[in-house]
Parts: sequence; C-alpha cells; structure tokens
Amino acid sequence: MSIIKHIIDTPLGWMMVEGSVEFIQKTYWIEEDDIVVGQGTSQAKWKTALEEQCNRYFEGRQKEFNLPLKAEGTAFQESVWKRLREIPSGTTITYSQLGGIEKSRAIGSAVGANPILLFIPCHRVIGSDGMLHGYAAGLERKEALLKIEGAIQNQQLRLF
Repeated sequence: MSIIKHIIDTPLGWMMVEGSVEFIQKTYWIEEDDIVVGQGTSQAKWKTALEEQCNRYFEGRQKEFNLPLKAEGTAFQESVWKRLREIPSGTTITYSQLGGIEKSRAIGSAVGANPILLFIPCHRVIGSDGMLHGYAAGLERKEALLKIEGAIQNQQLRLF
C-alpha cells in the first residue's frame, strides 16, 4: 500500500497529511525546509473534504471535522484517542479528567502518541493546573487552536 501525502496551508503553517486512498492516518506541521516538491498526486477520497473543512475551521465557520480517520496504536491508545474525539470544540479537559488521577501519566503518554493532530483534538487536553502542557506541534499552535475554538481568551492560559 502506498502512502499518499498532501500538504495544506493553514494560518498556523503547513500541515502534512498522510494516509491511504480511504483514510487519513497521520498529520503534522512541517517547516518550509521539509517540503519535497513533487510528492504524490494520487487522488485520495479525503483530499477535497480535508481542504474544505480546514478552510472553514480556520475561518471560524466549522467547529468539528468529519473526515475518514484511521489512527493505529495499542488498544489503550486507541481508546484514549476515541475519547479525545468526544471532547466538544470550545472546551478543554485535564489529563486526570480524561482518565482518572491514577492513570494521568498513561493518559498523557497516549495523548502524546496521537498520530493525527488537529483532527483527533489532543490540543483540548490541558494540565490540572490550567496550564498548557505538551503538544507535538508546539505550545504556540496549541494555544492558537484553543483560541480559534473559543476555548480560551487571550491571557487565560499561560504557556509553560
């Protein structure tokens, strides 16, 4: 099976989206130096919906995504990622609220292993101290995503 790669331009930088013809399997922000000209031109079924939904999201006209996602991990990771998709846009939850205080480290590890940034909204998980902790794409992007969704106002959370 070949991997289809597609780059979308967002207000937070370029995002690489990888997957099969049927499903999105991985997303991550990239820098200009990471772009390879001439990467796949295959017509994945999800490309048009991806572009349209991302444009509406970053314009503030769409809160949730309806894209074919297939994140692969351990059974525990997949259960955490499923719960992440249930966190409503415009809200945040703590790691301990997501899985209980006794499992907060395991939850944090599973959240950190999320392969599909933005569309499996791990950016909606914050520390119990109300601070932003950990985001593979950087805390500045996490804060920006939460502001786009209306989950935080300027200066409500501090980057740590």
